[in-house]
Amino acid sequence: MAQPTYEWRPPERSWREQDLLDLPEDGHRYEIIDGSLHVTPPAGPDHHELADDIRMALRQAAPDGWRVIREIGVRVPGGNLIPDITVLRPGARRDRMWADPADIALVVEVESPNSRRHDRFTKPALYAEAAIPAYWRVERADFGPMVYRYELVKGVHYDLLGTVGPDDPVAVGEPWPMRLDPSVWPR
Repeated sequence: MAQPTYEWRPPERSWREQDLLDLPEDGHRYEIIDGSLHVTPPAGPDHHELADDIRMALRQAAPDGWRVIREIGVRVPGGNLIPDITVLRPGARRDRMWADPADIALVVEVESPNSRRHDRFTKPALYAEAAIPAYWRVERADFGPMVYRYELVKGVHYDLLGTVGPDDPVAVGEPWPMRLDPSVWPR
């Protein structure tokens, strides 16, 4: 049986947030970077399981009123990104498909082979430009997940605060004081 096809034409201008509503809901991640559409294939089950465990660790430690959301859109200068996990401050509007950076305390990206360069270079630069105070990048290493923790410096770029691996749980201060223990996450 033939699969239905989706036919579209790119706009004759830069891509905009509204254009994303016209794209198929097929599991791909559609993001806009500097007016260009970036499409990432769906992540695998290992990626989602790790992101779910990180989200659960954050939610369990969250003070009242804070929200920890998977794959909500974030407005950044020149585009729209979809981090794996977004921590929203108390009072952030619940009815928005695209979060305002002022409402965000932390974004987390779990690296996949298809997203590695964007997660290491492109996205941190855009999150910093949007003034999001903290960024975590999570890599899968042979010995377990590694969390690279970054903080915004002078509203311009991120500096590495440190790394946390499965054998060295630590107390962290972002987005709130908590114990970060990757040893309990899937390897």
